[in-house]
Amino acid sequence: MVSNAEQKQVATAAYGEGDASYRAAGGYEGLRQLCERFYFYMDTLPEAAGIRAMHKADLEDSTDRLTSFLSGWLGGPRLYREKYGQIIIPQAHRHLEIGTAERDAWLLCMRRALDDQPVAEDFKEYLMQQLYRPAEFSRNRD
Repeated sequence: MVSNAEQKQVATAAYGEGDASYRAAGGYEGLRQLCERFYFYMDTLPEAAGIRAMHKADLEDSTDRLTSFLSGWLGGPRLYREKYGQIIIPQAHRHLEIGTAERDAWLLCMRRALDDQPVAEDFKEYLMQQLYRPAEFSRNRD
């Protein structure tokens, strides 16, 4: 996934600076694997049944969109913008009823997916802290 040389480079840059987070995640392939696991958990965890019902039966498009979004958001190539245009998280999700239960189910799926990834523990914690913000911004009901 991430070579020793890349791990040393990541260690010298703070997450969130440049592409340090993108590299810490394993680049595109690491993010793709993360998103595949994320949707695996969304598809299988009982706690995620409500948010799973908000998606199409085929999760390939959702997987590509999340991978593309995370790539640019973490300092890598801005794939989402190139493929789909600009995204504003709250507006992209306003057609869905998202409350705290849905937000927390989304974060649970991401936590489980991150736990499956061969990335540094401090990066996992950093990423979960950072992902709370867009998850919370997507919430549009109590």
